[in-house]
This record gives sequence, C-alpha cells and structure tokens, in this order.
Amino acid sequence: MRFAFKGRYRVRLATDGDDVRRAQALRHETFIAHSGAAPREDTLDADRFDAICDHMLIEDTDTGDLVCCFRLLPIESGAEIGGTYSAQFYDLEALRAFPGRLVELGRFCVHPDHRNGQVLRIAWGALTRYVDARDIKLLIGCSSFHGVDAETYRDTFALLRERHLAPTRWLPRPKGADIFDFARGLRRFDPMQAMRLMPPLLRGYLSMGGWVSDHAVIDRDMNTLHVFTGVEIASVPERMRRALRRA
Repeated sequence: MRFAFKGRYRVRLATDGDDVRRAQALRHETFIAHSGAAPREDTLDADRFDAICDHMLIEDTDTGDLVCCFRLLPIESGAEIGGTYSAQFYDLEALRAFPGRLVELGRFCVHPDHRNGQVLRIAWGALTRYVDARDIKLLIGCSSFHGVDAETYRDTFALLRERHLAPTRWLPRPKGADIFDFARGLRRFDPMQAMRLMPPLLRGYLSMGGWVSDHAVIDRDMNTLHVFTGVEIASVPERMRRALRRA
C-alpha cells in the first residue's frame, strides 16, 4: 500500500521486525515509562498480537525518528471477533453477527514532541486509506483514559452514557468483575468538563459517529480505564470522509 506525503512527515507500513521493535519502543515510552503502568524490563511494549497486526508508522523526514504509530488487525467478519485484543476484556458475542469486514485499531501513540494537528491528520488519513483499500465496514478498538480512578472522569462517562452508547444489537457486555458500570446512576454532567477530560482519540471516534460500551474496564497492568469503541464506516459523515481522504 502506497501513501503520498509531503513536508516534514512520511507514513508507511512496517516491513520487518526492526520496524515493529521501533513501534514497541515508542509505545513503551508513551504508555509505560511515565504512566504508572507495570514496568517492562526490556523497555518494549510487546504482546502476542504484534505478530498478526499491520503496524502503521509516521516518521520525521529530517531525522528518520518514529513520531507516531498504531497497529491494525483486519478480520473478515464478526465471526472472528474472539481473536481480537478487545475480546480479552469484553464479551463481544453480539458483534459476531456483524456482516462485513472489521479492523481493530490499537496502541495508538504520538511522541510528546510531535503532538500536533499535522501528525494527527496524517494518521487519520493513513487509516482512511487502509480502511478504503480493504473495504472495512467497522472500526473497533479500546479508548484509554489515564489512571484507574473512574471518579476523575465522571462527567465524561455521563456524557458517553447520555449520547454515545452502542446500538443494542452491537452492545458489548462485561467479561470480568473489574469494571466501572457508567450506564447506571450517572445523569447530570458538565459538558465542557466532560470534553476536556475525554481522550483525543476517543473525541476523534465520536466525531465520526462512533459509539462505546456501557462500562469501562479497569486495566491495572496498563494503569488505564478503557471503553470499547466502534465506528461504523457507513455512518461517517460524507464531509468528514472527503476531508480524511484529502489528508
């Protein structure tokens, strides 16, 4: 797959093990080193899913440094949903009936020195090219909140409950006991506070018509709370599709 680029950054898929290790090192720096997550002795954030995923890389053309990466696990239909990273944490039985191709996006991270609009536009544009090329119908993943104190994000979870829950036919169910069930009891919220505390990646998903699970999983190993997130490609507004393809 080819990606056109100009200016400071270029985007490509990983081609070998060295590329994947560079992504794992950036992920460790972003998710592990300064986050309170359980330390990894080898300074790499790696797991068994890396071997079966495509890894998208965005590099600085001047230095060759890796500035952003994420991984993509394409599956042919909902019947294969049990083989995804998310299925470790959520009961995704309802999505087994999904009729089209899916892709799971994970481990999205940006180097602290390159957290700017240009990198994010390139990342979303590359993802759009990938989705178009493979005729993907549903994008899924886990959207992470830093830390495991759900009360910190009470307004955000209340907003998600009020406006962005998954359709009943696709709604993930709890799989473990270590969760925060925000579908119950949260009513009033401060919209500005809710958006201020919402992770940027999740804001992006929601702007495309995305939806979330009705509970957050408490992941103590990664020191995060995360919600299952889905974006049905057919629901993405046409004006946004055009903008993403221009990126």
